[in-house]
Amino acid sequence: MQQKRNIQIIEWEDLDKRKFYSFGVFMTMTIRATVYPAMLIRTRLQVQKGKSLYTGTYDAFRKILRAEGLRGLYRGFMVNTFTLISGQAYITTYELVRKYVSDYSKDNTLKSLVAGGSASLVAQSITVPIDVISQQLMMQGQGEHLTRFKVKPKAPSGAKHKVTFGQTRDIIAQIFAADGFRGFYRGYVASLLTYIPNSAVWWPFYHFYAEQLSKMAPNDCPHLILQAMAGPLAAATASTVTNPMDVVRARVQVEGRSSVIETFKQLIREEGCWGMTKGLSARIISSTPTAIVMVVGYETLKKLSLRPELVDSRHW
Repeated sequence: MQQKRNIQIIEWEDLDKRKFYSFGVFMTMTIRATVYPAMLIRTRLQVQKGKSLYTGTYDAFRKILRAEGLRGLYRGFMVNTFTLISGQAYITTYELVRKYVSDYSKDNTLKSLVAGGSASLVAQSITVPIDVISQQLMMQGQGEHLTRFKVKPKAPSGAKHKVTFGQTRDIIAQIFAADGFRGFYRGYVASLLTYIPNSAVWWPFYHFYAEQLSKMAPNDCPHLILQAMAGPLAAATASTVTNPMDVVRARVQVEGRSSVIETFKQLIREEGCWGMTKGLSARIISSTPTAIVMVVGYETLKKLSLRPELVDSRHW
C-alpha cells in the first residue's frame, strides 16, 4: 500500500516576502469584514447582565438588524481595520519564531505552540487600544447603557454633516479624559491571558487535526480541503478553552474595571459557572468561518508566495 504523504508545511525561508505581504493585507481585510458582525454580537452578549438585552446569538442578530440596520452590525468597523497592522505583525512573528525554534527543536507541536503564543503577544500590544475604542463603538445603539462612554447626539438635519470618524474622535477624547493613556490599554492583561493561550492552542491543534484528517482521507485528496476542515476544529477547541477569560476581558474593557481577578469573582458570584460560557456560541460561530477563510487564505497566500524554484515541490 502506498504510504500517505504528510501535509507539508511551508516555512518562512520558502517564501517570497514581497508577494507574502502584498497578498496578506488583502486577505486580512477580507477576513475582518466577513466576521465583524459576529464579533460585535459576541461583545454585546458578553457585556450584558444575564439576558437583559438579548437571549442568544440569533436573537441579538435579529434585534440589532431590526433596530439599527446593517450599519449597526458594523459599528466601529472602520477603527477595527487598523488591526491590519497587528495582523501583519502576527504572521511575521509567527513565522520568524517558528524558524528560530526550529534551530533547537524539530518538533512541530513545540514550534507551533511557542510561535503562536509569541505572535499573539506582539499582536495584542498593537490591537488592545484599537479593541478598546472599537468595542465602545460596538456598544452604541442598543447596548449604550452598558458602557461608560456615549457618542454625542447627531447634529440637527440642517447642520453640517458629521465626518466619518467624528464618533471615533468623540470616544477617544472621552477615554483619554477619564483614564488617560492607560485607558487605551485597559484589559491588556486580560487580553494576553485570553489570546496568548488561544493562539498557542490553536496552531498545534490545527496541525494535529490536519494530520489526522490526512490519514483518513484518500491519497489524492487536496491538502487545502483537509486544512480547511482542520481550522474550524482547532478554533472550536481553542475558543472553548479560553472563553472564560474572553468574557472577563470584554467586561474589563467595556465597563472600565481595573482588576481581572475581581471581575472574574463578580461574574461567578452573579451568574455562576454558566457566566463563563457567555458568548461562546457566537465566538464559535464567528471563529468557524474565520478559521476557514483564514486557513484557506493563509495556505493559499503561502502557496502563491513560494519562491519560484519551490512551486512544484508542494502538493496543493
